[in-house]
Amino acid sequence: MPRVRSIFLSDIHLGTRACQADRLLDFLREYTAESVFLVGDIVDFWAMSRGIHWTSAQNTFVQKILRRARRGERVVLIPGNHDEALREYGGVAFGDITVLTEYVHQTADGRRFLVLHGDEFDQITRHHRWVAVLGDVAYNTLVRINGVLSHVRRRLGMAGYWSLAGYAKRRVKSALQFIFDFEDAAIHSARQRGLDGIICGHIHSAAIREVGGLTYVNCGDWVDSCTAIVEHDDGRLELVNWGAATQVVTRPALSTPPLSAPIPPTLPETLTAAEATTPGTPGDALGHEGVECAS
Repeated sequence: MPRVRSIFLSDIHLGTRACQADRLLDFLREYTAESVFLVGDIVDFWAMSRGIHWTSAQNTFVQKILRRARRGERVVLIPGNHDEALREYGGVAFGDITVLTEYVHQTADGRRFLVLHGDEFDQITRHHRWVAVLGDVAYNTLVRINGVLSHVRRRLGMAGYWSLAGYAKRRVKSALQFIFDFEDAAIHSARQRGLDGIICGHIHSAAIREVGGLTYVNCGDWVDSCTAIVEHDDGRLELVNWGAATQVVTRPALSTPPLSAPIPPTLPETLTAAEATTPGTPGDALGHEGVECAS
């Protein structure tokens, strides 16, 4: 069982049909850490106001996190927009779990990262909440349809994973532009604070890349692509795509930032087991594709 220094998870969306809690439990059985950061939208109060879907796997996840905290792992919960009610408790410790609105994390190699959910950089969520809620409903519908399509593809013996949400996203040019604008705003915030980078979530678009000498890190989600960020003991950050049932697909880990490069429209690196792109969605409205997270 690999032990890492830190694990960063975001956009789990407990309480919804789309939540891939089974895959998340498989991931947590493989990885232990000194610290676990839950970077927003862990519980989806938006969706639960329309109807609650809480599975035994989701309950087990909550119990596992509580058990880890009791056994000495540091657990920090940073609320997002879907669980924003918890922001009222910023700075409060509930047993062994601390709630913070944001956090500055120092990696083992001395770099300092701003850790927050990221909805602060989403103009749709900030200023047009009704549009964000409508987009959330549309996205959940796409994910549910995608689950049916994935089941049919498996029954037909069709290899590979095809995401309906990802297909829809690629047909909307504004989706990619939204991602670029979000990343620019996130990096700008980190630069203003004199930090080395930012770790966030929100847009369901997992990434590790260097932008203007700073490191942009997005945890992705556990709705469609099933991704997490881990920090190794030497400070390297690695994006883990928890897709196929018997293998882990990882992005190359980063330590000391290389020379800056423009933001590409997709993740260009070759993965160790398969290629995967995880572009995200404007205002949580559209999904992204990655390696398969079949239920």
